[in-house]
Amino acid sequence: MIIDIGGGTTDIAVIALGGIVTSKNLRVAGDKFNQDIINYVRDEFKLLLGERTAEDLKIAIGSVAKGPQTMESSVRGRDLVTGLPREVIITDADVREAMAKSIRTIVDSTKEVIESTPPELVADIMHRGIFIAGGGSFLRGLDKVLEAETQIPVYIAEDPLTAVVRGCGIILEDIDGFREALVEHEDELPPT
Repeated sequence: MIIDIGGGTTDIAVIALGGIVTSKNLRVAGDKFNQDIINYVRDEFKLLLGERTAEDLKIAIGSVAKGPQTMESSVRGRDLVTGLPREVIITDADVREAMAKSIRTIVDSTKEVIESTPPELVADIMHRGIFIAGGGSFLRGLDKVLEAETQIPVYIAEDPLTAVVRGCGIILEDIDGFREALVEHEDELPPT
């Protein structure tokens, strides 16, 4: 089982015997997390942040679970009341609260994919674990939250930012070997 949390989408899939057994695609990912942070800071602090500032904040102190110590970061934006620049201190708890609904969507969707997976494969997933990839896998504590919610070990892929691209490269190097897994029906196969 793999969960790829990219910039625009989160893809959750169970893969067996060279094909996708069950999957789900969500429009909740890194860009949505950034928008969640922008909306939260606007509503709670009456401060307008830019997309890049929200991204930097997410990377610096973004977390899904409470850590051993509180992290904080100062951010600058435009005060919505005065229209002038202003700086505020944002904590990891603020970022967690901002992203909570989106994280819940990913967790619930992961459970739905597991529930629609055949029992024999669920046993394999419980043994091998769930792998997370993509930039979203860097959110502190995401693996622990998924593990607690699913009762299945969760691992962060080796070099999660490039995992999808490296996988595509492997397929392209042996396109004939993966041909059947890449199309839905035999009649769609292009001639070799």
